[in-house]
Amino acid sequence: MTSKLTRRAALTGAIATAAATRIAFPSGAFAQAKGPETTKAKLGFIALTDASPLIIAKERGIFDKYGLPDVEVLKQASWASTRDNLVLGSASGGIDGAHILTPMPYLMALGSITGGKSVPMNILCRLDLNGQGISVSNAMRASGVGLNASPLKARFADMKAKGKSAKAAMTFPGGTHDLWLRYWLAAGGVNPDVDCETIVIPPPQMVANMRAGTQDAFCVGEPWNAQLISQKLGYSACTSSELWMDHPEKALGLRADWVAKNPRAAMALLTAVMEAQRWCDEMKNRAPMCSIVAGRQYINVPVADILPRLTGKITYDQGKVVENSPHIMKFWRDNASFPWKSHDKWFLAENIRWGKIPASTDLDATIAKVNRSDMWREAAKALGVAAPAGDSRGVETFFDGKKFDPANPEAYLASLSIKAMV
Repeated sequence: MTSKLTRRAALTGAIATAAATRIAFPSGAFAQAKGPETTKAKLGFIALTDASPLIIAKERGIFDKYGLPDVEVLKQASWASTRDNLVLGSASGGIDGAHILTPMPYLMALGSITGGKSVPMNILCRLDLNGQGISVSNAMRASGVGLNASPLKARFADMKAKGKSAKAAMTFPGGTHDLWLRYWLAAGGVNPDVDCETIVIPPPQMVANMRAGTQDAFCVGEPWNAQLISQKLGYSACTSSELWMDHPEKALGLRADWVAKNPRAAMALLTAVMEAQRWCDEMKNRAPMCSIVAGRQYINVPVADILPRLTGKITYDQGKVVENSPHIMKFWRDNASFPWKSHDKWFLAENIRWGKIPASTDLDATIAKVNRSDMWREAAKALGVAAPAGDSRGVETFFDGKKFDPANPEAYLASLSIKAMV
């Protein structure tokens, strides 16, 4: 029945909640005489389920409600395209902001992925927790690899002895998927820079490349892990939240100059996205949400490839299904939207670990320039919701027992045996 929902039916069903939404989320803060400085913004997104808050804010008229009727939500071909269009900015044919891998605004601000030129960026909110996965090809099935990646050590060595290089795909160097993949491999004793090649594949192309045999494993967001299984091309070794429960993922990133030029519009944009996150997080809304985001102009996959994992039904392999799993994507609950600075510090520490940024990087100063948790708190007031007391979620624990104390990232890095720090 769910798969037969039409986009029209989903939008019609949304009307019933629209009035309640306006009552629950007063927009008086944006009904000032001046209003937003602009009604326009161009926001990029990649075809991934965690782009849903931007898509829903557009499709359900939430941007309009906050005085931004001309916001465009534009599909990007890859994370590299997202970066390049952010560098351009909308005035030069690019975009103003995006659904983005959390480390990317930092790597852009530091100039690490923009040819050494700093492109100041702001993170206004996190878009989701959890919801990514690591999958392996059918060729790896005999190794028995799962949450424990150690069986790949011998498998990759055997491939190398036969003159074939093992390839593990991710979506962007230094991005979240790169870091989940590297953490998983290293925890199993596999050096991602020595024992295999890590290659870049855009998310929508992951499954096709697995079919073509160009990779042995990949880390990507949904719905691509689920689609790999539905096409019988491999299986899920683990979900990303099995590595780190309730981990941060994508962010709403905007060019800092756009925020500085349009502070009221930026606040309106943020508040609209937060409202959309609350709607997306209601389990009763997951089916209509999926029927919208599955559309051709957005993710362009069957609803059946998106909905199950969003409701806690995870198929790891043919015949291996877990019902009511806690490893589901969260858009709002458990402070999913709040941009914890402690989480950004972990992402930067991991980029130091793998030699993506210098060990001398001033983490606190860098985070202070990019992370706008202050804006999130102001938007929360407009929505009438509580904000966390501080900017740190405290010590985080990973599946292999490692702990990250944001007050002492140096100790965390020192505890890691496999790394490539410069």
